[in-house]
Amino acid sequence: MSRPDSALIVDDEPHLWMYIKLILKSIGFTTFYEAKNGKEAVLLYKRWRPDLTMMDVNMPVMEGMEALQEIMTIDEEAVVVMTTSVASRQAVERSVELGASHYIRKDTPKEAVMETLQELIDEIWE
Repeated sequence: MSRPDSALIVDDEPHLWMYIKLILKSIGFTTFYEAKNGKEAVLLYKRWRPDLTMMDVNMPVMEGMEALQEIMTIDEEAVVVMTTSVASRQAVERSVELGASHYIRKDTPKEAVMETLQELIDEIWE
């Protein structure tokens, strides 16, 4: 399988789009789609089918968990990494139950995020 190069970044805070985009660029991603809520994420996912989706849990219009559920209905092979400022055990377990590939706290150091994503890519795509 070829290495992933497209990503959908879903967050209601534009500065986090840029931060995540920089991390993904540094590990080889070249094509990016951006959504500010879960509803936009579902529409963009349907249209572009990105290799990786990085999605915030707490957003307006449609929460990340609901969007995750819809994306997994569209494509049960979707690779979705949930991101959040507050990671409760219940939220992590729920996201995994719904099909998330991983869960990352937003305060995780950049190097650790890169390492986690690289491990995920190696596990899924190689």
